[in-house]
Amino acid sequence: MFMLYKRPKAVVSIQPGDQVFIGETVTLTCDIQGGGVSKWQYSWFKDDPNRRVSNEQQYSISSVTESHRGKYTCRGTERGTSRYSHTSDAVTLTVSERPKPAVSIQPDDQVFSGETVTLTCDIQGGGVSNWQYSWFKAGSSTAVSYKQQYSISSVTASDGGTYTCRGTERGTSRYSHTSDAATLTVSGKPTPTVKVDPQSSVYTGDTVTLTCEVESTGWEFLWYKDSQQLQPQSPADKETNTVRVTVSDEGTAEFKCAARRKNYFYDGTRPKATVTIHPADPVFIGETVTLTCDIGSGHHWQYDWVKNSKPLSEAQQRKEYTISKVAASHRGVYTCKGRQSTQPRYSETSDAVTLTVPVSLTVSPSRAQHFSAGSLSLSCEGQSDSTGWRVRRYTHSEKVSDCSSGLGSVTGSTCNISSLSTSHTGVYGCESESGESSNPVNITVTNGSVILDSPVHPVTEGDPLTLRCLYRDPKPSNLTAEFYKNGSLLQTQTTGEMTIRTVSKSDEGLYHCKHPERGESPQSWISVRGEKTISDYLILSAALHC
Repeated sequence: MFMLYKRPKAVVSIQPGDQVFIGETVTLTCDIQGGGVSKWQYSWFKDDPNRRVSNEQQYSISSVTESHRGKYTCRGTERGTSRYSHTSDAVTLTVSERPKPAVSIQPDDQVFSGETVTLTCDIQGGGVSNWQYSWFKAGSSTAVSYKQQYSISSVTASDGGTYTCRGTERGTSRYSHTSDAATLTVSGKPTPTVKVDPQSSVYTGDTVTLTCEVESTGWEFLWYKDSQQLQPQSPADKETNTVRVTVSDEGTAEFKCAARRKNYFYDGTRPKATVTIHPADPVFIGETVTLTCDIGSGHHWQYDWVKNSKPLSEAQQRKEYTISKVAASHRGVYTCKGRQSTQPRYSETSDAVTLTVPVSLTVSPSRAQHFSAGSLSLSCEGQSDSTGWRVRRYTHSEKVSDCSSGLGSVTGSTCNISSLSTSHTGVYGCESESGESSNPVNITVTNGSVILDSPVHPVTEGDPLTLRCLYRDPKPSNLTAEFYKNGSLLQTQTTGEMTIRTVSKSDEGLYHCKHPERGESPQSWISVRGEKTISDYLILSAALHC
């Protein structure tokens, strides 16, 4: 009796992606399902069906060069026979020069204590539009910020130093060069002094000249008489440090001068509140988030919180507002300000901060790797209209498929896959009818005996992270496992799990585990995210009684 099989077609996948930088490692895998064949001999071709480059199922290039860019295909031939598969669709590998960031500092790389300074990391080229930025200060391996613009709202001498930045493409292992170092110099705030000419008693009708002296240049000057500001006659007067006053009445008058740096916000003597969100936007459904209101003065403050222009009653008087399980209802625009109970004094209201709770793809079991023949549930959570969202899969060939088109069964906005196969490996996300989408999630399905239990979403900097080696039944009696990051051995654990107690940005990378008898798991990328903040001002003043 003869068995008839449909000739299978090879499928190509590329890790970490089909766009890589010179010097990176890339692995192309040829997967052939069905056909009743268990022993394939693989053949890889580049740009030409007669130009064979490898006979392995996985074709790895350890240090990519420009010569490796091109279109790759593969096919299989059953060992010892003439049976062969269809040739795969071509996959294009793009190789580009790793870009180098440029750092700029505003308003200048030499500032005074108390000023606001902004460092910007700009990365051009490389074909990447969604960079995750990391800022480092000389002497520390821990990143100080993960935003493209790193703002320091009230600089001190300790903020002075050398800064560099680099970028990592979100969701991948691609990264830029590190920028050249930029040096920030912070000087002590100069003290203005007021001088009067003539330096003697004056009479009604006399004219005196007051001079506001500051050691450095680039200041604007404001004058006050008995706490009332003297209005300048023209914009140029603000850059003049002298004022002529005609004495009109007997007695004593108090004159003050204030100096401020050009282009800096000035708000008198009231401090301005700053809102910090931890972890940084976006925050996913079910996570814990803390909003902190910081005023930065020694006074005892009570705090008023506002969400979407309405008082936030559950957060009133608290400096920190913690949401233990974030839901879609927590989306909104938040501000805070401080008030003192001992006197009717308020801070300036903070800049508005938006808490973003995007539609999130929830994976159950909640891990990035899964065994073939297992089950998987993918659900879009956090949307206001569940009927308008659906689970979709994206492939290297830019094809998009819905759950209903052969992936699994659909219930509302949930995709259920009852029996996984390696063909289910891919990038999944949620997409609305209007074209909105969630952050992508990488799912890997293996026929092997070992997988790594790792998170599907980014890990928050400062939180703990536990990675486990999981096995197909039966579970081995010896649980000892090795854990690797970017191909290098990190730990060997007899319990089969390793814990990073406090995650930092430097922990990002490709992880896998290995059992001495069962083999090793596929690799999964682990991303780390930090926190975000907002900012303030500078005022110098001196007084003179005359």
